Amino acid sequence: MRMRHRSFAILFLLAASLAVIAAEPAAISNFSYQPQILVNGSACLFAVTLKGTPQKVTAQWMGHDLAFSPGSGGTWYALAGVPIESKAGNYDLALDATMRDGRVLHQVHPVTVRAAKYKTSRLTVPQKYVSPDPETLKRIEAEKEIKATAFAHLITVPEWSGNFVAPVPSEISETFGTSRTFNGKLASVHRGDDFRAPTGTPVHASNAGEVVLARELFYEGNCVVIDHGLGFMTMYMHLSKFDVQEGDKVDKGQTIALSGGTGRVTGPHLHMSVRWSGEYLDPAKLLALKLPSLSPPQP
Repeated sequence: MRMRHRSFAILFLLAASLAVIAAEPAAISNFSYQPQILVNGSACLFAVTLKGTPQKVTAQWMGHDLAFSPGSGGTWYALAGVPIESKAGNYDLALDATMRDGRVLHQVHPVTVRAAKYKTSRLTVPQKYVSPDPETLKRIEAEKEIKATAFAHLITVPEWSGNFVAPVPSEISETFGTSRTFNGKLASVHRGDDFRAPTGTPVHASNAGEVVLARELFYEGNCVVIDHGLGFMTMYMHLSKFDVQEGDKVDKGQTIALSGGTGRVTGPHLHMSVRWSGEYLDPAKLLALKLPSLSPPQP
């Protein structure tokens, strides 16, 4: 009897061990990001390949929550960025893969951020854009609330798919991160890229999304903001004509407006900005990323 009980005990322990092995959580087999050299102000794409079928993949990155989206071949992607105020150094991306049985696989990956070199420039604009009168100051404060409402819009899935495209087929005349002085004062940082664009040039949506703002603003002039999901937005400023309205769904490459010279400008051009979770990023860095084609979100 003792031998029989011992045999049963051994079989039980063996079965339990096999069950534990079979139930081991997925393993992260590959982690990568682009661009390979990250600087402050850069957009970036994190990619993680897992063995297994997680329910969701999330991460903490520079104080921001990331939600990864599934692609092909077991790879999950998250579009993110490096705030322009970030110092050079190593930052941890803390990954969590939640399995379908509730267990969580946790890994930390150090990512190196280098210091970008941004230039300075001096511009001359109408004095009202440097020293607004009291009535205009009231308008500017009201518009801050309008923009805050638009920026608070949240789409919980990525509506973008594949590479972001340039809004106009022309070169950049003023780059992101430039320290600018208007009329000798009011120093600011240029939080976008300016494209050469004569008035009336068709402006295209850089990727698919929803229009969350389309109206005239004091500094931005006629302005369109598109939400691409999961905190990523693109902004198009100084427009002469709107071809979309708030609430419209747009496709990548769709004409959303015509360029112009409205707002605080020195001449007609198109200003494009990129926002991620409240941070402004370099549009040129976003346009240079090679991005996956994600499946459209399910209704």
